[in-house]
Amino acid sequence: MKKVIDLFCGAGGLSAGLRNAGFTIKTGVDIDKQALHTYSVNFKKAVTLHKDISNVTGKELRKLAHLDDNDHEFLLVGCPPCQGFSSIGKRNPEDEKNQLVYQYVRIVKELKPNFILMENVPGMAKSVGKEIFFHVVKMLESDYHIDKSILNAADYGVPQTRKRLVLHGVRRPVYEVLKKITGYEEINFLPKATHSKNGLQENAWVTVGEALSGLPPIAAGEEIDDNRVHNHVARKLSETNIMRLSAIRANGGSRRGIAVEYELPCHKAENVSYSDTYGILDPLKPAPTITAGCTTISKGRYGHPTQNRALSVREAARLQSFPDSFRFTGNLTSMSTQVGNAVPPRLAEASGKVIYKYMKMYEKYIKK
Repeated sequence: MKKVIDLFCGAGGLSAGLRNAGFTIKTGVDIDKQALHTYSVNFKKAVTLHKDISNVTGKELRKLAHLDDNDHEFLLVGCPPCQGFSSIGKRNPEDEKNQLVYQYVRIVKELKPNFILMENVPGMAKSVGKEIFFHVVKMLESDYHIDKSILNAADYGVPQTRKRLVLHGVRRPVYEVLKKITGYEEINFLPKATHSKNGLQENAWVTVGEALSGLPPIAAGEEIDDNRVHNHVARKLSETNIMRLSAIRANGGSRRGIAVEYELPCHKAENVSYSDTYGILDPLKPAPTITAGCTTISKGRYGHPTQNRALSVREAARLQSFPDSFRFTGNLTSMSTQVGNAVPPRLAEASGKVIYKYMKMYEKYIKK
């Protein structure tokens, strides 16, 4: 059994991908009560802990995950909050939430797992977040071999061009054993791409049209949540916004091409930020980054490709690569936030498959 403890687990995107890769999810920790409820619905055998990570101890986690004091044969994962590093956020390195990455490091030091995985926004490794990130890497490298890179989720079958910073770590004694087993002087633990933009050597990127195919049509404000499909709910829109979306779709999908009478006052300025707002998703391309505002047309290019409304929760979840069996709980705003904040499961699965392979290799060796 390959066990996982998931810190900052949210609704469970990282855990969903790792479960698909063969792992057993033992424990999920988060301070967001509603997201943790969604997590518990989808990982019924996992123990959840609703607690500020600053007050969580390694000893407590060992007990919850049923690990002995000397058991290091597990994977510790986490996606610390990253608003201060995000290109969409305020980019404030002093934000208290940014310091939570050090809590992840603390728990790594306390538990000493053989394998670790951390995922975050690219901004953590450059610009305002670089100093913090490289300090974190230096702290981890005293005990772990670290591989890190910025990966595009679309390269791993996610219908979305979402770039994420991915860090894999292996305890140094384990790494030395794995080098001996494989005969390699160096091992890179990051996953290889399975998809590409042109699809010449790999599979082609998954498009919005492919991802949303088969879902029943709904109108703005309508909801379907039954045995056919879960969380297929779209926000209500005014008649003016419905007409606006129709006009935008008829003019190439960008609000820049619509008639003056449909322009909002805030969009008439010459240098308008967030130019994708009120945009229509191109069914022939992957989606742009899905955020917490993924069901709101004023938050980004989240207009449905053919229907005059924003994405439903289920559609946004599909663009994040969640399976339809994964159920979200809470009100529409909470569910949208849970979807947008999640690690795309297929990206997590790609990481998980690499780690699972080497974890299995190591366990087989030490049991000889």
